[in-house]
Amino acid sequence: MTINSDVATPARRKALPATGKRSFGFLYVASIAVGLAIWQVIASGYSTFVLAPPTGVLTRLWQLTLSGELPIALFGSLQHMVLGYVIACLIAIPVGMLMGRVRFINDLLDPVVNLIYAVPSVAWVPFIMIWAGLYFEARVSLVVIMCVFDMIIVVSTGAANADRKLMAVGRSFGASAWQSTRLILIPESLPFLFTALRIGVVRAVNAMVTAELFLAAVNLGSIMKQAAVRLDSAAVLGIIVVLCLLGLLLQELLLLIERRICVWRPGKTS
Repeated sequence: MTINSDVATPARRKALPATGKRSFGFLYVASIAVGLAIWQVIASGYSTFVLAPPTGVLTRLWQLTLSGELPIALFGSLQHMVLGYVIACLIAIPVGMLMGRVRFINDLLDPVVNLIYAVPSVAWVPFIMIWAGLYFEARVSLVVIMCVFDMIIVVSTGAANADRKLMAVGRSFGASAWQSTRLILIPESLPFLFTALRIGVVRAVNAMVTAELFLAAVNLGSIMKQAAVRLDSAAVLGIIVVLCLLGLLLQELLLLIERRICVWRPGKTS
């Protein structure tokens, strides 16, 4: 019995995403494994004071975890990172939406946003020290500054690229400005919003440790500085590994949420 090609094709297409996911998962793990292997080989040619191997880093991380030093430091770092990231989101999303949809606001704010965005974030540290001191408020301020402008640019681009025909259809059916925003603009902009959130969360992790190194040395930044003084490269690299894993975990979490919400997008279904 022959199988109609029109019937067989959807079945084949349905099987493709699962195969793609399995392949992606294998490559994901393989890339990390290859990177660790290369690191181990390179580190074998140097003293552990210069470049600790992955095994030495894992051992040092385990020691820091058992002593409680690493969990306490990480919890302290996450406090100002999360608060700064939330504040950046509360600023970037509405401002970006307004810039993308209102020409007057875009013309007014776009030069300012781009001028400030062009300045390296670390250059704001002296001003932050003057305005907010050296401690918690200063660390939160640096996280906000390092996140908010990247996010504004991405959100405004998404709002500006929303389908004008859909917006026109909403107006023709008598939708209010709030209804058009809630039912058309925000769903249309969701891919850009999630991109902004992923960029922002990586910048927040970056800002979290930058603030602790350039301002008062506390939490993870304090561990890194003390380890550098002791020539303990395993501890320094261990903190860097923790930061990498934290950034990767947060990005994957946001990608998972995006796939759950943006189910209409090709390749985004779970």
